[in-house]
Amino acid sequence: VTMLGIFWFDARKISFNACLSQMFFIKLFTVMESSVLLAMAFDRFVAISNPLRYVTILTDSRIAQIGVAIVIRGTLMLTPMVTLLKRLSFCHSHVLHHSYCFHPDVMKLSCTDTRINSAVGLTAMISTVGVDSILILLSYVLIIKTVLSIASPEERKKAFSTCISHIGAVAIFYIPLISLSFVHRFGKRAPPYVHTLIANAYLLIPPV
Repeated sequence: VTMLGIFWFDARKISFNACLSQMFFIKLFTVMESSVLLAMAFDRFVAISNPLRYVTILTDSRIAQIGVAIVIRGTLMLTPMVTLLKRLSFCHSHVLHHSYCFHPDVMKLSCTDTRINSAVGLTAMISTVGVDSILILLSYVLIIKTVLSIASPEERKKAFSTCISHIGAVAIFYIPLISLSFVHRFGKRAPPYVHTLIANAYLLIPPV
């Protein structure tokens, strides 16, 4: 079920397998977006620090390999997280608090131990989105170091201007994602609509 299904057809029910499929693809697209932002950061780093070798480093075949690696990494990291939900028993309310199937939200409905699920989910997100964010930050540290070594102020301005759109995309992607994670872990007393608003912002605002 999607928000469009709720608004257009008043479809408020979803089967468990459909919920797992929806969750998997939402998480997969999240990891893929994060990976694309990392690839874009690497692209900017190569373009600024080594412009003469840009074409030879980022060839069409290498870009295709990066794309395939992005999909494979996301699939391998997220499949265990979603599959492990099938071992849980759900004897509490079956009402989700979000307009889509969100992993922590589904786990809260279980009446069995979810520590393994939490650990696997946290590991999957840290090893994908978490690692990507660190590498993006590192790439911009190196970019700034390279730009500051440029003598001409005009060339510095030109180099920085090529990164502005990417920095904006990174902020649009990571701020709602980090906010959603913090609200779920530390904002248990926050009103339900706060969780819903942040979750929808994370889902609906496309950074790339």
